[in-house]
Amino acid sequence: MTDNFPKPVNTRRQPKQARSQERVRDILGVAEQLFIELGYDQTTTRAIAARADIPVGSLYQFFPDKKAILKAWANHYFEQEYQLFVQLHSELAEAPIEVYVDRMVGAFDQFATDHPGYRAVLEQLIDLMIAADISTLDNYDSQILKELAHFLKQRNPSLNIGKCELIATTIVKVVNELLWLSLTRAQVFREQILAETKTLVTAYLQTYQI
Repeated sequence: MTDNFPKPVNTRRQPKQARSQERVRDILGVAEQLFIELGYDQTTTRAIAARADIPVGSLYQFFPDKKAILKAWANHYFEQEYQLFVQLHSELAEAPIEVYVDRMVGAFDQFATDHPGYRAVLEQLIDLMIAADISTLDNYDSQILKELAHFLKQRNPSLNIGKCELIATTIVKVVNELLWLSLTRAQVFREQILAETKTLVTAYLQTYQI
């Protein structure tokens, strides 16, 4: 179980006292573990409350349903991804593009490997993609696209910002799809997909002299 918990947002009641904050952390930690063990569909709020050793009514004081818990974890993971993205851009600002792509793709693959709850959460989010639930989460995609477009513009100032945004969108969408595909396959095929992803993105960026 991860020691790094999401901040409770859009909960029914914001936990202010230390005891309430600890209870929310227990709920979130147990829920993530059950999502990993049983899957989202098989996890119930009663099961979460039982393992957290609290009355189910206490859970509902903070979260109206398990989808709210899922969304809290999703926001948390996406925020961590964004911070990782910014950190790598700082470190790799002047690196050769093949080094940049190798480090970036490798880092996000490692992130998914190191956070087993991430896969459980992401898999369910794909099934729950409706506008009301995804509007907040889309903000992280927008932040990453903006950051990447700015990075591309710095690497090749002759590109206008509209073109940089288009390139950034293409890269993010392609890499997201291929990384998700890799997570659903056996290790040998997964490594092959990751290698091909790096080759594809490197060649694409090189066409724009980035």
